[in-house]
Amino acid sequence: MKQIGKIILAVALLVVPAMAVTQLTAGVGNAADKSKCVACHEKVTPGVVKQHLAGKMGQKGLDCTICHGSDHQTAEDFAKAKLPTPETCAKCHGKRVEEYRNGKHAVAWVAMKAMPMLNHQPSAVGGGDLKGCSACHKIGEKDAKELNRYGSAGCDSCHTRHSFSVKEARDPRACQTCHMGFDHPQWEMWQTSKHGTIWQIEPTSGRAPTCQTCHMGDGSHDVKTSWGFLALRLPEDDKEWLANRVTILQAIGVLDDKGQPTERLEVVKAGKVARLTKEEFDSERTKMISTCTQCHSKSFAEANLKAGDDIIREVDKIFAGAIRDIKGLYDDGILKKPEGWKYAPDLLQFYEAKTAMEQELYLIFLEYRQRAFQGAFHANPDYMHWYGWAKVKEAAARIKEDAARMRAEHKAKH
Repeated sequence: MKQIGKIILAVALLVVPAMAVTQLTAGVGNAADKSKCVACHEKVTPGVVKQHLAGKMGQKGLDCTICHGSDHQTAEDFAKAKLPTPETCAKCHGKRVEEYRNGKHAVAWVAMKAMPMLNHQPSAVGGGDLKGCSACHKIGEKDAKELNRYGSAGCDSCHTRHSFSVKEARDPRACQTCHMGFDHPQWEMWQTSKHGTIWQIEPTSGRAPTCQTCHMGDGSHDVKTSWGFLALRLPEDDKEWLANRVTILQAIGVLDDKGQPTERLEVVKAGKVARLTKEEFDSERTKMISTCTQCHSKSFAEANLKAGDDIIREVDKIFAGAIRDIKGLYDDGILKKPEGWKYAPDLLQFYEAKTAMEQELYLIFLEYRQRAFQGAFHANPDYMHWYGWAKVKEAAARIKEDAARMRAEHKAKH
């Protein structure tokens, strides 16, 4: 029978076109080489098998055991299947995993777990159930036990299972699930900018920059920016701006009342959400200018990026003023520090703030200020102005008015 098979294949090589021969031999190979995993899961999870076999790894013949091990053999012992981590991917994609670990996505889980407000949330909101914060922050590296059912969810946050498509991860729409909404609507900003508009009209021409063009040059997986998530940097040559930034850092609890670093500085470092050396900032800015000059002149790129810097400086004046209005109430005993809080006001408590004015301050911090500076850098003037700058000013005015009212009421009582 084997000899007959060889004769048939030899005849096919003579009379069947090359593409058909490829399909024929592939079909024979698949039938012969179908693993026990595939044979079983075609019945149990057919969609997973279809995705795997259609993906590059499946087409190359990589079996399920490469990522999941071979301990799981029956329907009853499914818990023995290993859940892949970035370390699993590093066996074949070492360079990309190293880049990922040097970037900000790898520390997303650390950054989430470090937020004080997380301690006040039900597990389903802030824990490992992927219904709240963890659904996006799962991209960070972690012990796989923290997300038992879902694995590490690092690399496969962008190269989703089980096809693990590079093409998918290169599409800007791959970023939109996490980079949208309240605190960082980069997807909406970019999509409605001129860059995003051109991409929607000409998605394959390469004329418009995508998320990956600007933040993953040459496919690098470190995905960092010059300003970082919080738009905070040290040192700062502008003395007024530095003073405002110190006020902001104190309200985050990174600096104490005397301007000295606290334990939270280590969290900021670990989360890579700020730039703490001039060299680190300049390195990322140089890379961005290099990207921009693929289409624009260097002077145009530098001027536009500086304009974004200027937006942050102007917003920080208003933001720091609002912080000082509230801090003054704490210093004068008009507001009392909430039980269990080490710092007050504490911006990292987010919506757990105990007064209406501190709720306004949280909105300046995490919504309006973010939209102002991110809108500027994503070439979306409407987001920058009306959803960012204008809202910062509105909220600051309400805080000042409330602070004056509380002072008057306190004075009347005493």
